[in-house]
Amino acid sequence: MQVSARGDYAVRAALTLAAAYPTTVSAQALATEQQMPRKFLEAILADLRRAGVVQSSRGVDGGYTLSKPPGEVVVGQILRAVDGPLAGVRGQRPEETAYLGAAEYLPHLWVAVRASVRRVLDEVTLAELVRGRLPAHVRRLIADHEAWQPR
Repeated sequence: MQVSARGDYAVRAALTLAAAYPTTVSAQALATEQQMPRKFLEAILADLRRAGVVQSSRGVDGGYTLSKPPGEVVVGQILRAVDGPLAGVRGQRPEETAYLGAAEYLPHLWVAVRASVRRVLDEVTLAELVRGRLPAHVRRLIADHEAWQPR
């Protein structure tokens, strides 16, 4: 899985909003805290607003806030809002792939990969991430020394 700059910035902005929840935070404050280009961040925030993840308000005290409490927003929602499906194969969903011959069962592997990514990204909330208290199954994954090794 590759996380795009949009996805990374979106999650970082959402974490800042989660830490401030329910207070409204300006785009400028988000950009400054997370050291992001403001214009790029505003486009990302627009995607998050369209997806219903954040809401915006105008005026002197305007800015952005999460649409739901941080404990009800999972990281997968944010990534999908800005980048689309979590796992794709050449622009297709894993279950839409089909192969012949020796590769006949490859779609099974692609579906399994998507399921494992979902098991992390759709089960970790912004509240858990802000507090640094990840679910037990995620903590087990990162406790494995091999998980931290590049390949």
